[in-house]
Amino acid sequence: MPGIAGIISHDPPADCRRLVTHMLRTMMHERFYASGACFAPEIGVYAGWVAHPGSFAARESSRGAVQKIGLALAGECFEGQSLPDPSADRDNQRHSGSSVLALYDRLDEQCIADLNGLFSGLILDRSKRRALLFNDRYGLERIYVHETEQATYFASEVKALLRVVPTLRVFDDQAVAEFLTFGCPLEGKTLFRGIKSLQGGSLWSFDGGLCRKARYFEPAQWECQPLLTPRAFEAEFQERFKKALPRYFRGEPRIGVSLTGGLDTRMIIACLPALASRPLCYTFSGREGDTLDARIAARVAAASGLEHRVLRIAEDFLSEYGAYVDRTVYITDGCSGALGAHEIYLNGLARESAPIRLTGNFGGEVLRGVSTFKPMGLSRELIHPDFRHRIDTAAGRTSGIVGSAVTSAAFREIPWNLFGTMAAARSQVVFRTPYLDNELVSLAYRAPARVRQSSGTALRLVREHQPCLSHIPTDRAVTLDGRGIAYMLKRLVAEVTFKLDYFHKEALPQRLMRFDAAIGALARFGVLGLHKYLPYRLWFRRDLAGYVNGVLTDSASTRLPYLNQRFLTTLAHDHVAGRRNYVREINAVVTLATVDRLLLRGWAERENCERDVACDEGTGAECLPR
Repeated sequence: MPGIAGIISHDPPADCRRLVTHMLRTMMHERFYASGACFAPEIGVYAGWVAHPGSFAARESSRGAVQKIGLALAGECFEGQSLPDPSADRDNQRHSGSSVLALYDRLDEQCIADLNGLFSGLILDRSKRRALLFNDRYGLERIYVHETEQATYFASEVKALLRVVPTLRVFDDQAVAEFLTFGCPLEGKTLFRGIKSLQGGSLWSFDGGLCRKARYFEPAQWECQPLLTPRAFEAEFQERFKKALPRYFRGEPRIGVSLTGGLDTRMIIACLPALASRPLCYTFSGREGDTLDARIAARVAAASGLEHRVLRIAEDFLSEYGAYVDRTVYITDGCSGALGAHEIYLNGLARESAPIRLTGNFGGEVLRGVSTFKPMGLSRELIHPDFRHRIDTAAGRTSGIVGSAVTSAAFREIPWNLFGTMAAARSQVVFRTPYLDNELVSLAYRAPARVRQSSGTALRLVREHQPCLSHIPTDRAVTLDGRGIAYMLKRLVAEVTFKLDYFHKEALPQRLMRFDAAIGALARFGVLGLHKYLPYRLWFRRDLAGYVNGVLTDSASTRLPYLNQRFLTTLAHDHVAGRRNYVREINAVVTLATVDRLLLRGWAERENCERDVACDEGTGAECLPR
C-alpha cells in the first residue's frame, strides 16, 4: 500500500539508510508503484515513500539528499485555505514543484492545519534542523510508530516496522481481545505489541534530539459549533458540497466513479463539475446477474450521459482465494481478512479502467449516522477459556467513550473499523471520497437531529441539480416525492428483500438456521440477489469448504493461544454442513492465523526472498512467505 516510512536516529547514516530501504521493500506490493527516499544525516532523519505513479504524493515527495527542505508524503491534499491547486502549472511552484512545501515556506508548521484531505507526511527542514511528522485529522492515512531510546521508527504499514525491529513480532493480547470483540483494535492500538497508530491531527516535531508531540486538531474544535435550522443547514450543505466536489475530480489520469444505487454517489453525479474528460462509472457485482446497485447505477449513468461498466467477481477469484486472503491480510496488516479478500481483486479491475477511484464511502456515517460498529458476538466457545475474561473486559471498553455522533463516526468508526476496506483498495487505486472533506465534516456537526435521521437533504440536492435523477428510486426504493400506500409497500418490499439477502449471503442468525433452506428457495422467485453479491456464507460451505477446513484444522490456527482448539474442528464441520452460521468466526480465525503465519513467523523466508527482488526507485515487488 502506498505510504511513507522512516527513522529518526543518530545511529550511523549507512545503517539508517539500509534499514529504510528494507522498510520500503516491505511496502512495494506492486511493480507499478513509484518510490523514493530523502534524507538529512546531520539531523538524523531518514525517510522514504511509495506511491501510485503520477499521483499527488509521487509529485510532491522528494528524492535524494535534501538541500534545504524535503518532503515524504502519502495520500492527497486538496485545497485548504491556502494550498495551491495540485493540478496547477508546477513549473511556477517553488521547492521542486511541491505545493505543500511552498505552503510550509509561508506558514511554517501552522501550514499543516490548512491541509485538507487524507494524508500523512514528514517534512525535513535542514535550515531549522528539525523534522515534522504529521497526519490528517481523522488518522485515516495511518502512521504507525515505535519508539526506543535510540530511535523513532515510523511507517504507513506495520510490516515495515516488523521488518527492522524483530522484537515487535508478537501479538498484543489486549488488541487481539478487541479484534475478537469488535473486529478491530481500538484507540490506536495494533495487533502487535509495541506499535501504535498516531491519533488523527498529530504533529510531532523532532528538534535537537527532542520530540515534541502535539495535535494541531481535535474534534472538540468542531463540536462546539452551534446547530443550524434545517433550512439553513440544507442551504449551507448544498453550497459547500458544490464547492468541495471539484477538488476530487482533479488530476491527470482518468477518474472512475464507483457508482451504486444509493444516494451518496448519486449526489456526486448530480453535482458533477464541468470537466475536460468525463469520468467513467462502474459498479462491482457478482459472478452472474445484476444487483439493484448495478441496474440503478446504469440508469443514473445513462441519464447523465456517462459510460457505465459492471466489474464482476469471476471464477479465478475463488480458485485463487487463498492467495487473495494472504495478500489482503499482509497488505492491510490484518486490518482486513477473509471477508475482505475481494477488495484487492475488484479494485485491481477498477485500476485497469481508471487509476483514480472516487467513491461515496462514509457519506452515510458522517451525514446520516449510519453505523455498523458494535460487538460482533462471536461464539464464546471459540475463545480459549483462559482468554475469555479479556473478551468480557473488551466488550465494555467503548462505554466510557463520549462525543457527538459525528465524532463517533469520523474519528472512531471510520478510522478504526472501516480502515481495512480502504487500505486494501488503496493498494490498487488512488482512493477518494468527498465525504471526509474538512468543510463537509465540520458542517455535519451543525445538522439538527431530525436532518441526520432523514435522506431529505440528499434527495433535494439531487433534484436541485439534476432533476431527472431524483425520479430514479434508490436500491431501498427511496424517492423524494414518494407517498401513499403503493410507495410504502415498495419501501417495505425493498427492506424485506434487503434483510433476506443479508441473511442468505452472510449473517443468518443461529436461531433462524432452521429456515435456511426456505430462505434459499426464494432465489427461484427473484427475491434474492437484489442487494448482495458476495455470498461468503455459502462460499464457505461450498466453493471454499476445502480452504476453510484446511485453515481451521491447520497447526497455524490451532497453535493460537486465544482460541479453543477443540472447537475449531467442530466450527468448520458445522458451518460446512449448514448446521450453524460461523462466517464471522471463520473470518476471525483465518485472519489471525494468517497474521501469525505471514507477519510474525514468516520473516526468515521473506528476508531470503528479498535478496532476489529488485526495489529500485520507480519499481518494486513484494515476496510473500508461503
